[in-house]
Amino acid sequence: MLQEESDLSLIIAQIVQKLKGSNLYAQLERQAWASLQRPEIKLESLKEDIKEFFKITGWEKKLQNAVYSELSVFPLPSHPAAPPEHLKEPFLYMRKALGSWEKRILKSLNSMCTELSIPLARKRPVAEQKELLNKWNEMGTDEPDLSLFRPVYAPKDFLEVLINLRNPNYENGDPLSFRTHLGLIQVPLKVKDIPELKEYFVELGLNTGQLGIDDSTQVPPELFENEHVRIGQKVLAEQDSAAAQQYIRQGSPTALRAELWALILNISGQPEDILYYEQLKTNVIQYDLLVDRLTYKDVKLTASNDDYYFVFEDYLYQVLLCFSRDTSVLGHFAYNCASPPKSYIRGKIGLEEYAVFYPPNGVIPFHGFSMYVAPLCFLYHEPYKLYQIFREMYVRFFFRLHSISSHPSGIVSLCLLFESLLQTYLPQLFYHLREIGAQPLRISFKWMARAFSGYLATDQLLLLWDRILGYNSLEILAVLAAAVFAFRAVNLMEVTSLAAAEAVLADISTLKVMPLLQIFLFATVT
Repeated sequence: MLQEESDLSLIIAQIVQKLKGSNLYAQLERQAWASLQRPEIKLESLKEDIKEFFKITGWEKKLQNAVYSELSVFPLPSHPAAPPEHLKEPFLYMRKALGSWEKRILKSLNSMCTELSIPLARKRPVAEQKELLNKWNEMGTDEPDLSLFRPVYAPKDFLEVLINLRNPNYENGDPLSFRTHLGLIQVPLKVKDIPELKEYFVELGLNTGQLGIDDSTQVPPELFENEHVRIGQKVLAEQDSAAAQQYIRQGSPTALRAELWALILNISGQPEDILYYEQLKTNVIQYDLLVDRLTYKDVKLTASNDDYYFVFEDYLYQVLLCFSRDTSVLGHFAYNCASPPKSYIRGKIGLEEYAVFYPPNGVIPFHGFSMYVAPLCFLYHEPYKLYQIFREMYVRFFFRLHSISSHPSGIVSLCLLFESLLQTYLPQLFYHLREIGAQPLRISFKWMARAFSGYLATDQLLLLWDRILGYNSLEILAVLAAAVFAFRAVNLMEVTSLAAAEAVLADISTLKVMPLLQIFLFATVT
């Protein structure tokens, strides 16, 4: 009991410390000083009166939302004596694997820089700055020669690294239960089984109304949808992040989604946020980075060729170029076990005092990175708001899809969860595919690594992302991947090669997310 109280005190102290540097803290301080002029504030009951004033004026709710937002990314509980690196990633072999992967990425970037004789960063000449500023809203019309540039890595390269992960403690005398895992991922992590998933995703049950099912034309909309919209409007009126997160587990009405996601992510669009975005834009105009070419190349290879997203090409450039310059993104490395890559000022290689983070946000874009932004363009039309939502989605969720860690929402755990679900509940299919050299993870990995963006129809993708936000977890990605295999099981049992299996699952854009999840979780015999 005493331990729990001290843990809670520590969490409170850390969150208070974090909020003290925020804009909200300054606003609360100003409001508290201003309230002293009000007649209802008495000196003898000052503390209680100011608390009541904050409650009436809505500032208490804003503070609650800020605390809730901090808790959503708070590290998992650990031993009080654990060193800092253990808080981010407890397993040494994971940290080592991540370190060597990061070196490999940086080596790839540096070799490209050397081969092409292009600096990592340079200041643009004034004429080039003016030209970029003039075409800021139509960057998609620009056709730079990108033939010599290649993505630093693609999801399949990352998968090979994950497949080779091993816990050295399990090399000899592995427990029998673990040796019977016949998938590609061979690390012993605890993942949920279907009974545990049923309990975790209880709001997705067959007896609970769901957007994505009960809003279909066969069911009169007044039975569920109208009532759900009414409750959603009430949640928005209350401006309560926790209530919005609970509400969205049953799906968000299309008309309310943009506001609900902003509320859950605690983004209010203050004037200073617009100013910050403009500062990032100015930085893009003034400086040219090598990673900008990687961003251009990625958008051209992915979103520009997508039937849903090609129209948002200009938005994608604006958001991603600003993102690469945003040093506030470095803050997520406090709970991300990865380390931001460093480079050195020219002529000062090896001197630590001349080391700088490169790119400034610490994130090197890879093949498919722009697809994390593309679906959000359907919801947000002001670039600064779109930018803020994407940045928050990235530092809460998407970074976990390309870093090696043992976190339950990390890509390693998602791969293991997917394979264990298939092996346990569809053993015939799993063994058949394994025998013909078509390991299921080789097909599904790209879906999970991109959070299904570019694979599902946009309306279905947004319903899926509703649930990611609602449960503050990416585990649903692995469940959906397994559900897709279950749905196409009859066809997959007839294939005789990896190419044939890939052909069966080449197009999943017609699938409906919620029926698949419900059938797999709640109508599967366990």
